[in-house]
Amino acid sequence: MPIKVPDDLPAKEVLAAEQIFVMGYQRAFTQDIRPLKILILNLMPKKEVTETQLLRLLGNSPLQVEVTLLRMRSHVAKNTSAEHLELFYQTFDEVSEQAFDGMIITGAPVEQLDFEEVTYWDELCEILDWTRSAVTSTLHICWGAQAGLYRHYGIPKRPLPEKCFGVFEHTVDLRCDLTRGFDDRFLAPHSRHTDVALEDVSRVPELQILSTSPEAGLYLAATPDASQIFVTGHPEYDATTLAEEYERDVQRGLDILPPKHYFPDDDPSQPPVNRWRAHANLLFANWLNYCVYQVTPYDLSGRVRKRQAQL
Repeated sequence: MPIKVPDDLPAKEVLAAEQIFVMGYQRAFTQDIRPLKILILNLMPKKEVTETQLLRLLGNSPLQVEVTLLRMRSHVAKNTSAEHLELFYQTFDEVSEQAFDGMIITGAPVEQLDFEEVTYWDELCEILDWTRSAVTSTLHICWGAQAGLYRHYGIPKRPLPEKCFGVFEHTVDLRCDLTRGFDDRFLAPHSRHTDVALEDVSRVPELQILSTSPEAGLYLAATPDASQIFVTGHPEYDATTLAEEYERDVQRGLDILPPKHYFPDDDPSQPPVNRWRAHANLLFANWLNYCVYQVTPYDLSGRVRKRQAQL
């Protein structure tokens, strides 16, 4: 089944060229089926790139998905045009009275700041609190995962002596619907200057540790009902994303080592190979099917009414 996006969204043409099944609103309207309503809070600087990465994964599913893109009202984007944001994004004020089947909260390049120093932290806290009653399952990625763990459970992030940067091997620590079909050992990219201590997560009874890495630490944690899911890496990254980040930092004169286990023979002059695509697609397919579709109510209006009664 296809992913449903606005007809003129730039990512639609890119995904169609890759044979990802995308459908415009007009065609989707003729299908007698309720699509899953997925909200994406895009905090990444290059929003169009992140849109394409996430939509590629959401589109590789037998379920029809209707995507709403969300931006922060209290932050002015520097790397995405105001026209693009105005055309394709909404603010929290515009969606807060709705309910959603699923939500994705992306990473953001603010991890070296204290949470409270982030200019949009108060607005993000409002959104994170709202997800508990308005969203069936919320998938947090990288800094989004750190922010969610801090807001919901008081788990702090901590600075790393060296950036966690590369493609690392992970193991499955707990078999559940979200990790169904995962290889015993699988690869995923990481790119962050901070992390969350495993022992801090293990002390929270509401959380289960699902996957870890000897080098990268915690990768995947979730509540038992999968209503809150935390991914500390970047499974959505393209093959060249880490290379682009490395080249950017080199051009800035930063003291940065090449990403580990990424370039062939650890040679930055060699083009990287995507070795995590299958895992990323399975993670998102499992999330959509088992954590969202199988448990979300068909009629979301009841959730809206319940939330309004709680206010």
